Amino acid sequence: MFFFNKKTLIFFFLIVILFSSFVLGFYFGEIEGISKGMAKVSPAGDMDFSLFWEAYHVLDEKFFEPEKFDPQKMIYGAISGMVKSLEDPYTVFMPPQDTKTFMEDVSGVFEGVGMEIDIRKGQLLVIAPLEGTPAQKAGLRAGDKILKVDDTYTRDITIDEAVNLIRGPKGTEVVLTILRGDWDKAKEIKIIREAIEIPSLRWELKEEEGTIPIAYLKLYHFSEKASADFRKAALEILDTRAEKIILDLRNNPGGYLGVAQDIAGWFLEKGQIVVIEDFGENKEKKEYKAKGNAMFANYPVVILINQGSASGSEILAGALRDNRGVKIVGETSFGKGSVQELEKLKDNASLKITVAKWLTPKGDLITDKGLKPDVEIEISDEDYDEERDPQLNKAIEIIKEM
Repeated sequence: MFFFNKKTLIFFFLIVILFSSFVLGFYFGEIEGISKGMAKVSPAGDMDFSLFWEAYHVLDEKFFEPEKFDPQKMIYGAISGMVKSLEDPYTVFMPPQDTKTFMEDVSGVFEGVGMEIDIRKGQLLVIAPLEGTPAQKAGLRAGDKILKVDDTYTRDITIDEAVNLIRGPKGTEVVLTILRGDWDKAKEIKIIREAIEIPSLRWELKEEEGTIPIAYLKLYHFSEKASADFRKAALEILDTRAEKIILDLRNNPGGYLGVAQDIAGWFLEKGQIVVIEDFGENKEKKEYKAKGNAMFANYPVVILINQGSASGSEILAGALRDNRGVKIVGETSFGKGSVQELEKLKDNASLKITVAKWLTPKGDLITDKGLKPDVEIEISDEDYDEERDPQLNKAIEIIKEM
């Protein structure tokens, strides 16, 4: 999932190519015949585009199916190739339709199977099937490898290309070829797409006779509406007898940085660091601090994570661990620690660009490592089948002693 700040959208997942608008203008000018003979064009004067135009003109002259010659599509393809050369799966050019799809994703409403995906070492993975979605109902789990989407192999595919293959109108079928760690061979899983509306959270009281109830709060996604939904749930919790909170961030793929920062402000004192953006050598780091009401700052808290916890959920867990020593239970998180910004381009296209890596308040880099829990517990296939949750049971055990 991608990750965003308030200045611009950051997923996830995350300005490197500052001359992109100039290049686009130049490309369009060439298509219109403005600069057909030009050999070199770039803001710095050191980039030779003559090979690009030579290839374009040869195709224009000789390609045997001229009806397939679509200058606009070729321009999008050229920009995509330029971006792919950076070898960063989170830096992506999105044509207008892909931009529209992306904005639907972060709003929390779309049609598809309902899961977050990412790429690790060239392999497409399930980060998290989302609550109540076709992906979850089909039995997909965090960490599953997606080898094929229908008849398309996914090795070295980009995230956005994979999203476009998996996404589709409700009522249609997609076949995913899945390999799980303990399986001998891959299996085909057929899923019928549905209209997906991702819930922000749910909460309930865990009560036992003679004990003070525990508020169990499950955060599914740091979507646009999650701050408001969390505030509503928090006020309800404050109106109960609960004095302790289990914060479940398992299979939470992240979302908006601002939302993670807002929620952290309920648990941290104002001014405590939530996350640090590191823009690279010799560049000043940026600190994001808690700005909330700290209403839960004195509540004992235990956090649940797994390999489907990524980005914003890793930020929130890291912030509470580093500032308050909050115990973390479960499995090592995904390790999505880069920051993306969304730059809007002409004609409703956009560039999603990795601009920084983020660090926990104590300076730990999460990228490719994840957060290691204080108490490691896995959920076995038998646990899944029997609907047992040893991770939650352990969290309850720990918080009762606090």
